[in-house]
Amino acid sequence: MRSSMAEAITDAGESRAPGVRLLDEQSFRCSRALGDCFHAMIPGGAHTYAKGDDQYPEHLAPYIVRGSGCRVVDADGNEFIEYGMGLRAVSLGHAFPPVVEAAAAQMLKGSNFVRPATIEAECAEQFLSMITGAEMVKFGKNGSDATSAAVRLARAYTGRDLVAICAEHPFFSVDDWFIGSTAMAAGVPQAIRDLTVTFHYNDPASLRDLFARHPGQIACVILEIEKEIPPTPEFIRELPEICRAGGALLVLDEMITGFRWHNGGGQQYYGITPDLSTFGKAMANGFSVSALAGKKEIMELGGFRTTRDRVFLMSLTHGGETHSLAAALATMRTYQQEPVITTLWQRGERLAAAVNRSVREHRLEGFFSVTGKPGCLAYVTRDAAGRPSQEFRTLFLQETIRRGVLAPSFIVSYSHTERDIDATAERVHEALAVYRKAIEEGPGKYLTGRPVKPVFRRSS
Repeated sequence: MRSSMAEAITDAGESRAPGVRLLDEQSFRCSRALGDCFHAMIPGGAHTYAKGDDQYPEHLAPYIVRGSGCRVVDADGNEFIEYGMGLRAVSLGHAFPPVVEAAAAQMLKGSNFVRPATIEAECAEQFLSMITGAEMVKFGKNGSDATSAAVRLARAYTGRDLVAICAEHPFFSVDDWFIGSTAMAAGVPQAIRDLTVTFHYNDPASLRDLFARHPGQIACVILEIEKEIPPTPEFIRELPEICRAGGALLVLDEMITGFRWHNGGGQQYYGITPDLSTFGKAMANGFSVSALAGKKEIMELGGFRTTRDRVFLMSLTHGGETHSLAAALATMRTYQQEPVITTLWQRGERLAAAVNRSVREHRLEGFFSVTGKPGCLAYVTRDAAGRPSQEFRTLFLQETIRRGVLAPSFIVSYSHTERDIDATAERVHEALAVYRKAIEEGPGKYLTGRPVKPVFRRSS
């Protein structure tokens, strides 16, 4: 297996720059060969479902060898301007020098010890200076560590079992309390599934109704403060009030909004202070670091200075891994010293404006749209009847990948220059010309292979 993988991967040292020619299936020979190797060893062919082959057009799913800034090179030497940036984890850019240098320097001092390393306190101090509503923090390695720890803390603090999640937000954790509420609930006991209930975003009445139907039972309310749709002033105002009145903790999942909306997170952007909040993704520019932060009286249930029953709180072998914390420190300091958030928003606004011009020129209003905040853009694809369409999403991905743009979303990084944005806009314009023809003549004439599929589905 190893030899076949080695044979499949080229040096990729001489990359083929994006836009030089239209890529076709033959341009991905090595990636297609690697697909068989990956699926033979790894269930689903990837360690993250959102990166799987089923999320990309058939025969046009590149395997990445390296990246720098906003560009990546695949196993065939094809170079792409990338958006999505490691599922929103890479906000500064791939291999961003200050972050890589900080992590490398720390590695030479050792990565893990039998006692806490001083950098753990240094990183905690830096984080708490930015997330001003938080009084204590504990670090983990991924978002699920933090959100699941928040749920456990909330249950212990309130003495209740139910967890209320926002129905419109697609992902909170790999653990049973959340996965049991999805279409991939196999393996989760029904008793666990029954402990998670849902409410609707921007709908205070639905949340009040949930508390009325489950009096004294809801431990916490967990949601993202914003996804593609911004919160209404009414929702922002009433959300913490409803939680307090119902005796539940408010938990904000800031995996996405943190370090993209504001240096102090979405909570500071919207002026709301949760009881607990969770961070990750962009916090360390792609290195594995997450954080659970919150009020001292709640967080201390996982410490020694409490008279209540103690909570087993994120005790992870690699929770204090020093080079990842060094990367987080360097990332957070870059945010404080440079105009990262401002630049993300400016680049996103430039890209959205250009794509929207193309949409108008191709008469695709109602069929293709850009959504979300400028620093965290996504897009929506619809068919000729105006219905959300995986088939048309696949066609758009196919046509942008062929033109050297890897864009499962329009997530920008600090490394995307105006020149990169403008080059992307030109190729998106060409891709949307094909999209327009497919609206008029049907996608079957233009789409090669099967459509992409939702991540959460019961069967293959």
